[in-house]
Amino acid sequence: MRRTKIVATIGPATDTLPQLEALLLSGVNVVRLNFSHGHSSDHQRRVEMIRDICHRHQLHIAIMGDLQGPKIRIARFTNTKVTLKSGQQFTLDTTLDNDAGDSEQVGIDYPQLIADCELGDELLLDDGRVTMQVIEKTNTSLVCTVINGGPLSNNKGINKKGGGLSAAALTDKDKQDILIAAQLELDYLAVSFPRNAADMHYARELVTASGANCRLVAKIERAEAVANDQVLDELILASDVVMVARGDLGVEIGDAALIATQKKIISRARKLNRVVITATQMMESMIDSPLPTRAEVFDVANAVLDGTDAVMLSAETAAGSYPVETVQAMDRIILGAEQDRSTRESNHRLNREFEQVDETIAMSAMYAANHMPGVKAIICLTESGNTTLLMSRISSGIPIIAMSRHPQTSRRVAMYRGVQTIPFDTGTALNAEVNQRAVESLVERGFVSAGDFVLITKGDYVDAQGGTNTMKLVKVGGEVR
Repeated sequence: MRRTKIVATIGPATDTLPQLEALLLSGVNVVRLNFSHGHSSDHQRRVEMIRDICHRHQLHIAIMGDLQGPKIRIARFTNTKVTLKSGQQFTLDTTLDNDAGDSEQVGIDYPQLIADCELGDELLLDDGRVTMQVIEKTNTSLVCTVINGGPLSNNKGINKKGGGLSAAALTDKDKQDILIAAQLELDYLAVSFPRNAADMHYARELVTASGANCRLVAKIERAEAVANDQVLDELILASDVVMVARGDLGVEIGDAALIATQKKIISRARKLNRVVITATQMMESMIDSPLPTRAEVFDVANAVLDGTDAVMLSAETAAGSYPVETVQAMDRIILGAEQDRSTRESNHRLNREFEQVDETIAMSAMYAANHMPGVKAIICLTESGNTTLLMSRISSGIPIIAMSRHPQTSRRVAMYRGVQTIPFDTGTALNAEVNQRAVESLVERGFVSAGDFVLITKGDYVDAQGGTNTMKLVKVGGEVR
């Protein structure tokens, strides 16, 4: 049973019901809607298709909206594209007409870039494929020397090496998209380019005001977000999930620093009881090829070994020629990596005090399960899914089964590493009856059989949120009380 989850972006390649159905049945756990593309009607249509497929196949798949954020871009060229030569001068001009770019200059859509830059600053265009250095600055333009030339086409992004761009994390478009996310009842909402915890707190205020009940994902892609450990930890704690968004982050901090930074973000997220996604170019060659490269195999496997909750596909499933094959390949790679013993061992909080009752029960259950032979599953009767999240911070090969009466909880836990879900309504049953029924539901689905041990966690008051305070170890096949 695969424990690490797969996030897949949908787009033109997976936009019909048959295409989308094949994708979801191939093993996707979370679907990503990219709000940088399409209209609200497109997103609504896709959400309706996803939920229809999930209903017919009894799938529990979360849906994540991804806000566009303040992507800073150049304008357009008269002939669509130019080729810049190393050593030449090139000007970024806020006053130039949006369609008048040529091989010597182009407009920009973010006038504040002028104030954000100083002489000597290095700018990276098109994800770093073209780089240039600021040598002259006026009130409306930046004159640069091209360091690394190459082709440059319309509307490519601009990053500043080392960060320092002052654009707010949430644009007017993002605020409108938050309202759309509320209407669509999305499970997760990703915030692009947050610089610090304050950006995430503001996003949460807007989400709460919209009436949405989605969890917030901080896309870590700015140099400021990883400038020091305190800023990073505060940003993680202000979020429910963090995403290692390696595209823009790698451009801003440099490829050499990206490797250690990815490992640090994954480690800190797990230690701070947050979920973490690793994203960007994980299987990019499969946009055009039915097989991944060996480098991509190792990239996905290393993220799994580092402890990521989920790995994400972008253009591979949104616009690629082999979306289903890509998910199937990622599934195989993850299962291979999870055979390593390190993915089933943990010293998480081994020498730390627990702060809450539910965390104490969650940690106790996981250590008991990992150290007692014969335990084949952990049942977590949960309202919000929080106890399963705490459990999933400990590496284990034993499945954590979230049993909840709430459809959104069943979808939400689809993001958590090692967590499976079974809809379960206790109704008016007594506690002992609940335990018996819960174990029987595992037997029916083939998770356990007679003679196996199962751990059960729940609260004294069934269907009461935040009240997990009980752990019970039972043997399958006898009377469960």
